[in-house]
Amino acid sequence: MAKNNLSIITKGLIKENPTFVLVLGMCPTLATTTSALNGMEMGLATMFVLILSNIAISLIAPVVPDKVHIPVYIVVIATFVTVLQLLMQAYTPAVYRTLGLFIPLIVVNCIILGRAEAYAGKNNWWKSALDGLGMGLGFTMSLIVIGIIREILGNGSIFGWKFITGDGILAFVMAPGAFLVLGYLMVLFNKIAKK
Repeated sequence: MAKNNLSIITKGLIKENPTFVLVLGMCPTLATTTSALNGMEMGLATMFVLILSNIAISLIAPVVPDKVHIPVYIVVIATFVTVLQLLMQAYTPAVYRTLGLFIPLIVVNCIILGRAEAYAGKNNWWKSALDGLGMGLGFTMSLIVIGIIREILGNGSIFGWKFITGDGILAFVMAPGAFLVLGYLMVLFNKIAKK
């Protein structure tokens, strides 16, 4: 039983990593990873919504008619995103200002809706929570790694701590750097995962 629970969590980290394997959630991945801290914050925000929406959807899925399950899932996800947004505005306004527009966009993040459809709607609440945790950890890990590389190359810092003097390579804190880092990491991750 414990081994099965662990495999549900680790599936999101490696085998079905949302960023490097499933290639989901690319908008926040590319836009918010200008630094490791931004990537971590966005990953944790997404994980919060992913876990809670997976639990709620697994509980209501048996009573939701097939014709309306997608709109119902979106309403559930939007509810948790609204809760997250209000909590962030109240308790972490600096983080909310940094992530800004990308918090409401969590509602339409393919990772969350995809997991609701593929997993939470078909499994019990406990397994759905573990799936949300695993996918959330995988997404957060991916965003942190991309953010670390972009921040080091673009600013000479890590989590805001500057350890390389001088200017970095500007392209890495802009969109081209995001695509470049993501592409190389996807190749590397998939080579390692296949071994």
